[in-house]
Amino acid sequence: MTAEGFPVNDVSKHLKQDETVVWLDLCGPQETALRVISRELNLDPVAVEDAVSRHERTKLDHYTDYIFVNLYLPKVDGSVMRLYEVSAFVTESALVTVRADPGFPVDELVDRWDRSPDLTRGEHPRAAVALLLYALLDLVVDQQLAAAQAFDEEADALEELIFDTSFPVREIQERSFRLRKNLFRLRRVSLPMRDILNTLLRRDLQIVAPPLVPYYQDVYDHALRVGEFTEALRDLIANLLDTRIALQGNRLNEVMKKVTSWAAIIAVPTAITGFYGQNVPYPGYGHAWGFWVSSLVIVVLGVGLYVLFKVRDWM
Repeated sequence: MTAEGFPVNDVSKHLKQDETVVWLDLCGPQETALRVISRELNLDPVAVEDAVSRHERTKLDHYTDYIFVNLYLPKVDGSVMRLYEVSAFVTESALVTVRADPGFPVDELVDRWDRSPDLTRGEHPRAAVALLLYALLDLVVDQQLAAAQAFDEEADALEELIFDTSFPVREIQERSFRLRKNLFRLRRVSLPMRDILNTLLRRDLQIVAPPLVPYYQDVYDHALRVGEFTEALRDLIANLLDTRIALQGNRLNEVMKKVTSWAAIIAVPTAITGFYGQNVPYPGYGHAWGFWVSSLVIVVLGVGLYVLFKVRDWM
């Protein structure tokens, strides 16, 4: 029998039934509901405080009768990444999820539960709870992997932008800064997932039923892939930034060569006209041929320097 939408006060009544598994989702929970759940499940006040506090780190805490996990599910929209925090209390016969943001994809989580194979038939109710926890962890890790793949595509786009002939420096700087910031946030919430899954797979804790072990190991493999993605992306972004600085330095050198070449060409007529502008006799002083000689020297030297710099690819 399946019951939905029952009040929080009826949790204890359902838990008293044999082979009953309860999932309770609290979105933006009020103090009264949390107090009732804490009393019904005998939760530690410290764990309850962690569940309602924002920006707790990704972790797993093991208590006497239950475990507490705090997770972050990322959603990437273009260059913006949002992190949805969800906490969960896992007892022998109940899973209580606590979230402050309604943006967490609960419907997708329910769909995963509906699609999950019945691997816990004849097992203890704790196995059914472990199946619910598996779907939650699988959803979170899959979204983290999707975010890492999105950042990998953004890194490819940034690489093309760096080697573009237009070289838009401001856009490159803004996109690389956002990418590094998002990657740092993803690493911070995804790396502890490996430790969480390692703890859950420990045989001495007996949290995961034997039929579910391969499924948890699959989630663990995905968590490893997220870690490998983020490590590779961090190195790639660092290389891209070094490449950008090197290319920017090369472009600056090209500009300086051109400026220096034009300055040398302009220095020729400046020097000659300055010499002929002195109030002292000089070759051709007072004669028309002196003007034409000086003009010819300016043209010849200017053209000669231009050809020389052009041949050396300084212009």
